[in-house]
Amino acid sequence: MPEESSSATTHLSVAITTAQTDDVQTTNGDTMTSSSSRGVDFYFQCAVLVIGVVGAAANVLVLYAMIASKQHKKQLLIFNQNAFDLCSCLLLVIIYTLKLCDIHLTGMLGYWLCMILLSENLLWCSINGSQINLLSITVERYLKVVHPSRAKKLLRKWVVFSAAMFAWVSGVVYDMALVFSTSDLVDGVCYGYVFWKSQTASVAHGIWNFMTFVVVVICIFVFCYGRILVVVRHQASVMAAHSGPAGSSTAQIHSHQIQSNIIKTMILVSAFYVITWTPNYVYYLILNVNSNLTLLDSGYYITVFTGFFYICANPFIYATKFDPVKNVLVRFIPCKKSQPSAG
Repeated sequence: MPEESSSATTHLSVAITTAQTDDVQTTNGDTMTSSSSRGVDFYFQCAVLVIGVVGAAANVLVLYAMIASKQHKKQLLIFNQNAFDLCSCLLLVIIYTLKLCDIHLTGMLGYWLCMILLSENLLWCSINGSQINLLSITVERYLKVVHPSRAKKLLRKWVVFSAAMFAWVSGVVYDMALVFSTSDLVDGVCYGYVFWKSQTASVAHGIWNFMTFVVVVICIFVFCYGRILVVVRHQASVMAAHSGPAGSSTAQIHSHQIQSNIIKTMILVSAFYVITWTPNYVYYLILNVNSNLTLLDSGYYITVFTGFFYICANPFIYATKFDPVKNVLVRFIPCKKSQPSAG
């Protein structure tokens, strides 16, 4: 391994990406073998594989429900969010199946398998894109509720479509650049996010990564949804005060209920994101800032598992909280189908 990598820290999602090196931990530039890490790593990979399969199936159902209810046109960014989650789940299945196969990588094919799949490059392109898209949804909800007149001018179809495409492009560009500059194939083993030019570069990226995907994200969530809740409560009180024969129409009340339902769903998704992904970014920051610190393998597995669990559990939030999706999925339940004929 090059000398410059002795103080490098590995990305939380991959650490060292093949089974041959899963037994190795880095301490002050030296390596030591953990007798139990191989077994833990195997069970972790199996668990992630299950998460990927369950999450893929759930996301397919949610996407179908959004198309069937025509919400994919009305809520393009939310549809895009579920598309990201489906893509992430499918990549989890592909990547962790390859890892369980314990492939020895050689030649150009081995190099590209390392850089594109086994380093989890494509997976993190999708995950980072979904995080950017989640911020776009938050800003969109904020404009529609807090500044409705301005939203009509700003949120044109081409603007929303551009925001959806930007999430894909930015996620791919960022992670591709990161992987190809810090990863390599050495003696048939894929090392992901390891080879930093200097410890300063590693620390700088760790701080930037934490500030961008945790601090900035939380600030945007708190500000936007805080303002949204204040406005929604005010609108609810006004509608209650004017309810009656001369009050709000049924269409207005229904529109308000749909808007409130979407807001509640996205607040829950955003809060779930913060809870599940923050430990991962904190762990990564610590490893980058203090290269002499060795954390237990269990810490790595827990933080990564909670992050991947978010991808799997997200569609269940839409299925239970987002009414247009829930109404379509309820039709798949046999007892619900047979209920009308019971009378």
